[in-house]
Amino acid sequence: MVASLQLPMATSLPSSSSSSSVRRRLTKTFCAVNSKSSAKIPMPPVNPKDPFLSKLASVAATSPETLFNRPSNSDTPPYLDLFDSPKLMATPAQVERSVSYNEHRPRRPPPDLPSLLLHGRIVYIGMPLVPAVTELVIAELMYLQWMDPKEPIYLYINSTGTTRDDGETVGMETEGFAIYDAMMQLKNEIHTVAVGAAIGQACLLLAAGTKGKRFMMPHAKAMIQQPRVPSSGLMPASDVLIRAKEVIINRDTLVELLAKHTGNSVEDVAGVMKRPFYMDSTRAKEFGVIDKILWRGQEKIMADAAPPEEWDKTAGIRVLDPI
Repeated sequence: MVASLQLPMATSLPSSSSSSSVRRRLTKTFCAVNSKSSAKIPMPPVNPKDPFLSKLASVAATSPETLFNRPSNSDTPPYLDLFDSPKLMATPAQVERSVSYNEHRPRRPPPDLPSLLLHGRIVYIGMPLVPAVTELVIAELMYLQWMDPKEPIYLYINSTGTTRDDGETVGMETEGFAIYDAMMQLKNEIHTVAVGAAIGQACLLLAAGTKGKRFMMPHAKAMIQQPRVPSSGLMPASDVLIRAKEVIINRDTLVELLAKHTGNSVEDVAGVMKRPFYMDSTRAKEFGVIDKILWRGQEKIMADAAPPEEWDKTAGIRVLDPI
């Protein structure tokens, strides 16, 4: 359209003799433009269910002035102010609320796991005995005694003691002795339970529970070993000797305490500790580290089992007199 309306620029107006011909050419041009503009302009396909277009159509039908009388400096994008302000979705609890899904859900968030165990009077040792673990365990033991000095405390043990599983020393032997001394000072009964591994100083804590209340899971492991000398690094020879003597003292103390709680002699404990001495639940019970193997239903099964003599009598077997 713009190209068709452009006229050649002339330095002077046309003469009167040619003015009529110019008017005729302009008239033809404007008629051609008007005829083209009156033609139907093709429109892109429109979704009749589109919510935005449907809203615009309803507004145009009811109050068209809303579309035409618009402020020129509006900060709102075009036509978006026609829609209602967005409403916040309902809370997840309202959306998910149903008897089958929400019936047994707690009404408030649960506490952290250590606090939940502590509420059940359970102290769980699940790491090697490093200073941070020792601090937490002793604080929990003291807190539980302060809460109730008569109720028992349950000490669950799954620890490699003052070493890692590869034998590297990660803590001093005094870490285990500190927990042991705290256990001996408490008025409460302490029920110890080995739920994974009780190695070294952790085995001492397992055996130091209240007599008759020391338990072990069927597939747990216990092991006693000699204390290890920490890395000496660039220490002078005299300092290495001092540290080695301290390790020997800790070994003798550990042997005496294990002999006291297992009922074995000091010589027997020292003999088996020359090398790492592994024990399954049955062997740990025989050695005196624990009193009972925890196996659900074991008590009833063993109570229902008849003694060997009854089995022989029922089977018709007569025991011969020794020759």
